[in-house]
Amino acid sequence: MTRATFNLAFYVKRTKALNDGKIPVYARITVNSKISEFGLQRYVNPDSWDNMKGKAIPNCKQNKELNDYLETIKGNIFIKKRELEEQGISITADAVKKAYQGLDESNLKLLEIFKEHNKKCKLLENIDFAPGTVERYETCYKHVSNFMKEKYRKNDVPINDVTPMFINDFEFYLKTTHKCAHNTATKYLKNFKKIIRIAMANGWLKKDPFDIIKFRLGDADLAYVDEAELNALINKNVEIERMQEGKDVYLFCCFTGLAFVDVSSLRNEDIITKDYPREK
Repeated sequence: MTRATFNLAFYVKRTKALNDGKIPVYARITVNSKISEFGLQRYVNPDSWDNMKGKAIPNCKQNKELNDYLETIKGNIFIKKRELEEQGISITADAVKKAYQGLDESNLKLLEIFKEHNKKCKLLENIDFAPGTVERYETCYKHVSNFMKEKYRKNDVPINDVTPMFINDFEFYLKTTHKCAHNTATKYLKNFKKIIRIAMANGWLKKDPFDIIKFRLGDADLAYVDEAELNALINKNVEIERMQEGKDVYLFCCFTGLAFVDVSSLRNEDIITKDYPREK
């Protein structure tokens, strides 16, 4: 039998820089040209990473500690690989990664997956995710957790216990216990579905419990501000500074069409002033 080719390397993702400029460190396991990667929740300054050696340049205490950490991970991964070989389990990139991460598919829990997803969202806040999106996933996590405690008297359940009935019961819980309107409950279900898609993509869940469940948002009764009301607000004299700031932001949203979440993240450098020729 041909022996599997195995390689472990550490690298950085320069396109995923945090607000402070640091970039995340990843591990890449390669077995017979098949690759499996995962983040290490460690970060380094871009100029301090040696691509050829796959480690940080040891020019400061933090970088030396990072390199020590990488050596520890390397040793643990090789230990897990040897354990799989001793158990007669086929060596694949995914198998070694899951063994190192302790992801036993038979008992992987729903909230464990949810928590890991939310942790990554938080790290990517203002990079790939808006703050409002991160907050909604956190709120959805709390709703799912409280639902399981009330319905099943459990703090968590195996991912394979998530069935269409589980989802229907969760929707009922949102609408009754939390008094969520239909559209609000549907948005939480869509957040929850993202976690299920992650489980499906990783092979932790064999059948999609959302497969027979269709989402439908109801027609919202939206109130519009007419021209007279808008002019009245513009001309309204507000003496409280805090309320005046709120009024200015609201009017800015009205005239630009931007959502409040987008306006809240605006910076001076995002605004460009330029004179355009008038149309004749």
